[in-house]
Amino acid sequence: MTTDREAPLLWATTVLEGLGLEPTGQVDWPHLRRWSALARIPTTGGPVWLKVVPPELRHEAALTALVAGRRPGAVVEVHGHEPDRGWLLMADAGRSLRELVPEEGDLSRWRPALALYAGVQRDLVGDVDVMLAAGVPDLRGERLLTSYAALVEELDLGADARAAVPEVGGLVEALADSGVPDSVQHDDLHDAQVFVGGTGRVRITDWGDACVAHPFLSLAVTLDGVIGWGLDDVEGSEDVRPYQRSYLEVWAEHLGRTVADLEEPARAARLLGWACRVVNGHVPGDPEPTRTRAGMLVSGLRRAR
Repeated sequence: MTTDREAPLLWATTVLEGLGLEPTGQVDWPHLRRWSALARIPTTGGPVWLKVVPPELRHEAALTALVAGRRPGAVVEVHGHEPDRGWLLMADAGRSLRELVPEEGDLSRWRPALALYAGVQRDLVGDVDVMLAAGVPDLRGERLLTSYAALVEELDLGADARAAVPEVGGLVEALADSGVPDSVQHDDLHDAQVFVGGTGRVRITDWGDACVAHPFLSLAVTLDGVIGWGLDDVEGSEDVRPYQRSYLEVWAEHLGRTVADLEEPARAARLLGWACRVVNGHVPGDPEPTRTRAGMLVSGLRRAR
């Protein structure tokens, strides 16, 4: 991502001064991508992080601040945000599960992380209009189906992806009848987005890919794209049912239903979630990741038949 770094850094310095913090060393930019730039700023109170995103992702700043307000501690502490500019200044998050899980040889940290995430979604059910007004993409129900079908044709994703359109429609209908309300859907909840701080508290980061949709769609990436591959990166080597249960228990309590009652919507969402990634994760001019995700959707549908 090409961006003017001076203006956001000046803003960050002003915010830090208001907090009684001073920069103490060189600012590093360890993450420079077309979709975001991330700076590490050493201060008298420890490192802080400045994130700058392009116009199409500016909703991330507002959404992160909203989550922080509704569910303090679920995300990294937000020192300041400029939603109209896409600037976000945050405390240090700690260490990611991508670092910790291989060291510990254990995936169990995912269970409280998924319960926390479900709680965030539950708490933001009433904020759908607020999120949409902030620019968070709307991929509820028929919008997801229409967007998927259009992208299949636009990119010519192939006969299998095209043939999947009716099945995608069926999954959309099934989830519409599930009785689970739409909410925030992170859409990229993998092991580099979940952090553990010094006190052991779990935090969820990087809400730039989030959309408003059926909340269970997140399970596709997290369960089948990450946890199910286990410690040795072998597909299907880890039983994801305990992790899914940790997530569903929060929703079951909220809805006054049983976990078993929510297992069928979860199954449908773990398939439909890949259609959401096809649409929401597509970057114009870079079709190959979109083709890969379409292939994952097709493979999942084939296995489910």
